[in-house]
Amino acid sequence: MSNTAPDTTTERPAAGGAGRRRRRRRPEMLRIGGQIGLGPFLAISGLVFAGLLALWYAVTAGGLVRPIFLPGPGEVLDRLRDLAQGGELWADTRVSVYRIAVGFLIATAMAVPIGILVGTYRFWEAALEPLVDFIRYMPVVAFVPLTILWAGTDDTQKFVIIWIGTFFQQVLLITDNTKRVPLDFVDIGRTLGMRDRSILRRIVLPAAAPGVWDSMRISLGWAWTWLVLAELVAATSGLGYRITTAQRFFQTDTIIGYILVLGLLGLITDQVMKAAGRRMFRYAEGRR
Repeated sequence: MSNTAPDTTTERPAAGGAGRRRRRRRPEMLRIGGQIGLGPFLAISGLVFAGLLALWYAVTAGGLVRPIFLPGPGEVLDRLRDLAQGGELWADTRVSVYRIAVGFLIATAMAVPIGILVGTYRFWEAALEPLVDFIRYMPVVAFVPLTILWAGTDDTQKFVIIWIGTFFQQVLLITDNTKRVPLDFVDIGRTLGMRDRSILRRIVLPAAAPGVWDSMRISLGWAWTWLVLAELVAATSGLGYRITTAQRFFQTDTIIGYILVLGLLGLITDQVMKAAGRRMFRYAEGRR
C-alpha cells in the first residue's frame, strides 16, 4: 500500500453534486499576517487618517502650538474652501496636473524601451547602464539653475526637471524588472525555436510587465516631488508656486492646505495605477 499523501490540489466533486466541481481559490500573495478583506482594509486605513486628524485637532485646539505655526483643521479647510470658490485652487491644480502628466509620460515613454533593452541585451547593458548609474546620482536640485538658463521659466523647464528626476531612476528599475524574468522562460522559447525578437515580445515583455508597471507607479511619486521643486523655484503658477507665495506672507493655512492637496492627488494617482495594474496583469496575481 502506497504511503504517498493524496494530492490536495485536485478538484473534488461537490457534495451531492452531479459532476459539479468547486472553484479554485484565487492565488494570493504570501503574507505572514494572513489576508484581510476589502472592507476591513478600508476601515483600518480610514481609522488611521481619522486618528491623525483627531491628534491634529487636539494639538491645535489645546493651544499646544501657535496658529501661525500650525493652524487647526477647520482653519485649513476654510482657507481651501475660499481658494476653491475664488478659482485659484482649481487653476493651480490644473496647471500642476498638466505638467506632471506631460513630464512623466515623456520620461516613461523613453525609459521603458531603454530599460528593457538594457535588461535584455548585454551590449546595451555595457553601453548604457554605467552612464545611467553615473547621472542618477547627480542631485536634481543642482540642475534647476541650468534648466532655467536653458529653457527659461515656462512649462518646458518643468518638463525637463521631471524628466531628469524620473527618467534615469526608471531606466534602472525597469532594467532590474527585465533581468528578473527567469532564464528558464527564455530557454523554453529557444527550445521551441523562437527567434530573439519573438522571445522578447512573447515571453520577456509579458513576464516583466507587472514589475515595470509597479516601477512606473513608484516613480510617479518622485515626479510629484520634482514638479513641486520646479514650481517652488521658478514658476508663476501651480501648487508649488502658491506655496512659495503663501510663505512670503506667513499664510500657514494655505501652505498646509496645498500640501494636503498634493498628498491627495498623489494618493489618487497611486491608487488608480494600482487598480489598473491588477486588472491588466491578472495573470501575475499569484506571484506579485
